[in-house]
Amino acid sequence: MATTAPTGSPLSQPSLTHPPPPRKLTTVKVLSESPGLSSIPSIYTFPKQTYHEPVSDTKEPIPTIDFSLLTSSHPDQRSKTIRELGIACRDWGFFMVTNHGVPERMMKAIIEVCREFFELPEEEKRGIGGKHVLDPIRSGTSFNESVDEILCWRDYVKIFQHPEFHSPNKPPSFREIALEYSKRVRLVAREIIRGISESLGLEKDYIDETLNLENGLQLIAANLYPPCPQPELAMGLPPHSDHGLLTLLIQNQIGGLQVQHKGKWVNIDPIPNSFLANIGDHIEILSNGKYKSVLHRAVVNNRDVRISIAVPHGPALDAIVSPASKLVEIVGNPPAYGAMKYKEYLELQQGSMLNGKSSLERIRNGV
Repeated sequence: MATTAPTGSPLSQPSLTHPPPPRKLTTVKVLSESPGLSSIPSIYTFPKQTYHEPVSDTKEPIPTIDFSLLTSSHPDQRSKTIRELGIACRDWGFFMVTNHGVPERMMKAIIEVCREFFELPEEEKRGIGGKHVLDPIRSGTSFNESVDEILCWRDYVKIFQHPEFHSPNKPPSFREIALEYSKRVRLVAREIIRGISESLGLEKDYIDETLNLENGLQLIAANLYPPCPQPELAMGLPPHSDHGLLTLLIQNQIGGLQVQHKGKWVNIDPIPNSFLANIGDHIEILSNGKYKSVLHRAVVNNRDVRISIAVPHGPALDAIVSPASKLVEIVGNPPAYGAMKYKEYLELQQGSMLNGKSSLERIRNGV
């Protein structure tokens, strides 16, 4: 004889005991190559009022830092460039870096080998990807597809380069190219960070030594933004700031990066053989808010594939980051941020949806 489950029992509420199956996700590359694709699935549609503010037509140029002058043996030239670097960090948070010494052939090679990675069969890419932010190699789509309510029009691979070097096995040339490139870029980044340290009135090696940059985290984050049939509805990446200290970015001469400047979105056009640099949340923390990490976003288009290679540089994973004591000893300038281990901040930011500077706001000291 059939029985009736009591009200409130698990048997009477099957929807509570049988959660819906997880979303079956594909890469954006596969989706974009679907025959006859003329519109995007609703899961990729961002709310207009939040993410699609108009772009400013400002003609104010983004600052440019000549790296050869930053490392000059002439004290006057170097001092002048450090002042310019400080102004760029204060007013923009972004700047171009020219005459950096990284060969153009090397920059082109890393873009090309990352393109080859994205063209690998889907099962091969899925086979190498970790899921946790501290896994040394992660390949996937969107930002964090396990929690994102709306998916980004973007595929990625993120690979730890330092203090331990990692590389996927395919393409075969990836390891050699990435190793050479990451070593050269790390030298540039550490020199810029020394300049930033001095521009704050700190010792040249204060940041380097305090945050143990000898063992600092460096990774390659390669992004693929395929053509999108409805670019006005999608986002490559929504507005966010970067973790860490300094990110150096190159791209394949297809624009798409926009930076928030003076409350407006500004297109940043790629300049051949230069880096686009931006300071991260941990420079904002260390400077006690004198320099602020800046919101930026990636928009997409309906014609071209955009590839960008970002190389973030951060403290050592176990370094505790807090405002520099010299910058909080000033009367009336109390610490604006709580101290936090870099590893914990990474887990905080990368374990949730990308949402502006929400992670940084969570460690502000009530200001």
